[in-house]
Amino acid sequence: MALLSFTAASVAAQIAHARGCSTFLPNWNGPVGKPALILIVGNGVHLRSNGIDGTTTRIVTTERADPTHAFAEGINPFRDPGWMAARQAAFRDLTGQFYTDILDDVQMLIDRGHDTIRLATDGHTIRVFLRRAADYLIGGTYDVPSGLGGTFRVILKDATDTHALVQNSGNCEDFDEMLPYRVPLDALIEIDDRRAA
Repeated sequence: MALLSFTAASVAAQIAHARGCSTFLPNWNGPVGKPALILIVGNGVHLRSNGIDGTTTRIVTTERADPTHAFAEGINPFRDPGWMAARQAAFRDLTGQFYTDILDDVQMLIDRGHDTIRLATDGHTIRVFLRRAADYLIGGTYDVPSGLGGTFRVILKDATDTHALVQNSGNCEDFDEMLPYRVPLDALIEIDDRRAA
């Protein structure tokens, strides 16, 4: 999983642009009728509006990029000398555009005064990453989604900004004897959180 950080002000400008347009760039399924954010992986990594207002109608992924777009921290070809290595660390050789469904979640964070917007991506999905390691209690009990369906109850052993080290606890004996393992940090579910697994 890669964690991308953007300044909230630059993302807010892209949202405002998208909301100010009445026509939008199509996605892979055809025409789009509402504002959205598109993640571009190519010449850097940036978020941009899907709006078309007559000033720009194309997305550039390899030759040039617009420096006014919301670039990910450390992956801006106009500022960061190591941007290519950072992009490859996050996406390997993958380039292209990814229509996202995060505009409302990002707007909520901006409205709450967040100055940084963080996105988690595994190359197939893009999610708003709301919490930090400090938000979780080491030794606390959480649920994590199981590859078998449902959830496992776990004890949090350690956490970084992207992953948690957990130990099964309070499940059946065979599962509780498993060695500690890593899960994405945002996979931790508070016990009273009713998110679907």
